[in-house]
Amino acid sequence: MKSSFYAYLSRLRWIKRWGLKRNAYEENVMEHSWEVSVIAHTLALIKNRYFEGKLDANAIATAALYHDITEVITGDLPTPIKYHSSEITKAYNQIEQQAEIELISLLPDKLQADFKILIQSKALPETHELIIKAADKISAYLKCQAELKAGNKEFEMAAVQLVETLGKSKQEEVIFFMTHFVPSCGLTLDGLMETN
Repeated sequence: MKSSFYAYLSRLRWIKRWGLKRNAYEENVMEHSWEVSVIAHTLALIKNRYFEGKLDANAIATAALYHDITEVITGDLPTPIKYHSSEITKAYNQIEQQAEIELISLLPDKLQADFKILIQSKALPETHELIIKAADKISAYLKCQAELKAGNKEFEMAAVQLVETLGKSKQEEVIFFMTHFVPSCGLTLDGLMETN
């Protein structure tokens, strides 16, 4: 059986995020997925080392790599549209679930169960989902900060909403990450080198 699964996956680089906003720096789903994976991995390790968690950081990082895979079929639906109404949210969730099924079906039979636990949102443990969602929000916040630093006021409201959401987080690992890692993300290369 020939599979087009990876041909689909490779097209994530062409799907632009933040499509309803003017962007100073374009971001695609492939690079976003990498960033979310790295942040999720770090959040899981923080939870384990500082807050008595027992998470599989590697499984979380792997699932995070695939967290937006359905967008290769659906495209990136911006958050304000996705949550505009309960009817739109419900319809989009159904579309996403169907896209998950279709992507899994592209794989050879003996691999489908392995990928199902990575791709199907229903198969993801809740503890993993919480970490990946938090990582997704942190990634969005970092994107907003980069845009604002470039003088793009288009991202002001999104940045405020994300600060509020992240500030209210009950996840200790999120607060730790925001306190210890995020402040230096706004530095220039020269600024980073001076802090070491």
